[in-house]
Amino acid sequence: MSRIYTIRQLTKEFSVTARTLRFYEDEKLVAPSRRGQTRLYSGRDRARIILILRGRRLGFSLKDIREVLDMYDSKDGEQAQMMHARKKFAERIHLLERQKVDIDQALTQLREGIRDIDAALEGKPPTPWTQFFERELAPAPIQAKG
Repeated sequence: MSRIYTIRQLTKEFSVTARTLRFYEDEKLVAPSRRGQTRLYSGRDRARIILILRGRRLGFSLKDIREVLDMYDSKDGEQAQMMHARKKFAERIHLLERQKVDIDQALTQLREGIRDIDAALEGKPPTPWTQFFERELAPAPIQAKG
């Protein structure tokens, strides 16, 4: 007999709210059984929650997560489904690499801003704000790793 989990056990294990798990149920990502008002999650539901939370941490939409979950549920066209999942993963990598460039540029600009403010506080001539915000770094080229 497979293990059964309560909503309370899963909220503690995964540090999520009961509302989050109910939302995933509403979205048909998990399908706990019921005993009266009590939701009972199967090992399959628990595994799906792990995949959902991992996908959310990686920034995937619920639509994308649903596609990956469907891939795990289906045994038909496994090769095509894996290729589709691979494509989704590669797209996400590309997006995260672009975001990383943006974040690195923002960090550089903020550090320059702190340096300029510190210099102004020490009595040195401040950089005019218009010049500060015009300093745009040229984006670094992104190399594809797919």
